[in-house]
Amino acid sequence: SSGINAEWPLRPGALKIDLSRDKVKHQEFQTLIKGGAALDLNAVQPKPSAWILDITWLNIVSLSELFQFNDLPSKVATNDKIWKRWFDTDQPEEEEMPDGYNQSLDVFRKLLMIRAWCPDRIIPQARKYIANSLGDRYAEAVILNLTKTWEESTPDVPLVCLLSMGSDPTQSIENLAKMHKLECRSISMGQGQEVHARRLLSQFMAVGGWVLLQNCHLALGFLDELLGTVTEAESPNANFRLWITTEIHPKFPINFLQSSIKFTNEPPQGLKAGLKRTYATITKEQLDITSVPQWKPMLYAVAFLHSLVQERRKFGPLGWNIPYEFNQADFTATVQFVQNHLDDMDPKRGVSWGTVCYMIGEVQYGGRVTDDFDKILLNTCAKVWFRDAMFLKNFCFYKGYVIPDCQNLEQYQNYIETLPLSDTPEVFGLHPNADVSYQSKVAKEALETILNVQPKDSGGGSGETRESVVYRLAQEMLDKLPPDYIAHEVKARIHKYGHLAPMNIFLKQEIDRMQRVIGVVRACLQDLKLAIDGTIIMNENLRDALDNMYDARIPNLWLKGSWESSTLGFWFTELLERTAQFSTWIYQARPKVFWMTGFFNPQGFLTAMRQEVTRAHKGWALDSVVLFNDVCKVFKEDITVAPAEGVYVHGLYLDGASWDRKTARLAEQAPKVLFVPLPVIHMFAVNNASPGGKKEDPNLYMCPIYKKPRRQDLTFITSVYLRTAQQPEHWVMRAVALLCDIK
Repeated sequence: SSGINAEWPLRPGALKIDLSRDKVKHQEFQTLIKGGAALDLNAVQPKPSAWILDITWLNIVSLSELFQFNDLPSKVATNDKIWKRWFDTDQPEEEEMPDGYNQSLDVFRKLLMIRAWCPDRIIPQARKYIANSLGDRYAEAVILNLTKTWEESTPDVPLVCLLSMGSDPTQSIENLAKMHKLECRSISMGQGQEVHARRLLSQFMAVGGWVLLQNCHLALGFLDELLGTVTEAESPNANFRLWITTEIHPKFPINFLQSSIKFTNEPPQGLKAGLKRTYATITKEQLDITSVPQWKPMLYAVAFLHSLVQERRKFGPLGWNIPYEFNQADFTATVQFVQNHLDDMDPKRGVSWGTVCYMIGEVQYGGRVTDDFDKILLNTCAKVWFRDAMFLKNFCFYKGYVIPDCQNLEQYQNYIETLPLSDTPEVFGLHPNADVSYQSKVAKEALETILNVQPKDSGGGSGETRESVVYRLAQEMLDKLPPDYIAHEVKARIHKYGHLAPMNIFLKQEIDRMQRVIGVVRACLQDLKLAIDGTIIMNENLRDALDNMYDARIPNLWLKGSWESSTLGFWFTELLERTAQFSTWIYQARPKVFWMTGFFNPQGFLTAMRQEVTRAHKGWALDSVVLFNDVCKVFKEDITVAPAEGVYVHGLYLDGASWDRKTARLAEQAPKVLFVPLPVIHMFAVNNASPGGKKEDPNLYMCPIYKKPRRQDLTFITSVYLRTAQQPEHWVMRAVALLCDIK
């Protein structure tokens, strides 16, 4: 439908047409949407240089199976300096590709190359491909035109608005109705609202007018009846229209979508757009409500903060651990509080910044925030900006973003017009690399959507069926799967080590869980082979395993008792590495350095270590023993002996910062290097009750450790202290964290 907003950058339509014309081969299409996701890192030729990421190398190996790219791995190995120079450019898709590929590849094959090397540049290259395949107009974004959308509709075709965060079309629809002198009535759907909706529909179908049903994802059961009412109506009034708004929901009836005109209206992005929206709601009376000189700058600062908290959402976990729906009510409440505070203020004493920061960070905006580290971030934003310095001429949020000295609304609006259309992530306190993360996330979502809408039939279109591909993969996995742990052998080894020692109890629990995973995987793969052969019936779990393995994803049955991973290949490699650590520990000796990523319950591991240290010190109580840490200057390979107390941990990656090994401090990231391995970290315990207990040091940043890139309470392990030359607030704004797994 022409009413849909074409912000969607990767159009499966272009691929569909080129596949049917045989301009794009099925295997090339599969390589585009999956990359090297099914490959096992330990089973392919090793990467030639450390600067190439694991997933990039797997993508390159997968790409080399296509005839135009057969020599790609060897060419990269031979000329890795030239490839690095190309990879390090800001826009590799605009530069000349090394080793003659610029001349030999067409636009689509260049897209395959960009997909392998630079996921963050897929969308710009995809636009070039769409323009080349379908024409320029298909590659350009369409601005939503509600009038044209309405003109295209008829009384028996509903108009469906798919809601996105921060956009609500109600006002625009009501204004359009007013303009054409039509009555528009809205009902917010929910429990028991169907009765009112039926009444309004029958009334307006007879006399004409627009019915707007909001939030229809809360009344999914009513939608089939609603569609029948509208489409089967006997000669409804020509001016009747049904508009509905809904959030995207997997159970929304597909026939409703097929029978309607669909549109969405993404709110414009960026601080400029946000400030324009905010200042459009401020009246002249509000701006002039008080003559206190602090009022106008503080109002602007709140408006800036309001845009910033919303804009940070797009950066995923780097922005906020949880994407909160901050809205106009938060802004209004904060402005009202600031106004009241200034009215009651003693001019000699000035603003009570502690009160202002508390109300912003804990009550008005902070009231929505449920995650502890998000709360720290919000309070830091308030503390850094809301202070006496904000009234000085040289104050700025970031260079070029100042508090303007304006007297009326028009001056503010003129100043906002001078701001750049798009902002560097540094304006939000983040490193420029945050934009690479954001662009990669958008591209990943686009490719996953294309993968999800692929038909699940058995024909692969490339000569080899889905079943034969999965059968071969199942056999390869079975050949590599480690042997089962034998319960009585494990028990005997634990007894030999000391079955009451905290670390050994922990090891036994981990091996029990690992054995369950190995058992499930082995049984599933064996049954899957039998089902493909036709010996046993293909049940729901096996069908799910077949579909997911073909798409290089982890079967749901395996995921239930194990761990998340971005691809099937990485998940299986992790299974082998986890088992290797447990087997070495149980059958040979306790490791000198632990790979904490390989544990199901890393918190349990650290608690066991605390118990071990507590028992070694007479008079220490577990309640008063706290974790502490030192970052060593060496990596795992250089460790030859275990520490006298505590444990060495390796395999942690810094997200949002880099590490200076010389000074053992946090440092800024290098361009395009998103994750940096931290040297071995010595985790130990100290007695907080003793006079020598560790005090908080202003030169230490409290850095959270998460199991996965998705930062939530469920993936949080603990916090460690990292040395810093800058103020810790700098790294709070950068959202610096340690991740056990970056895949």
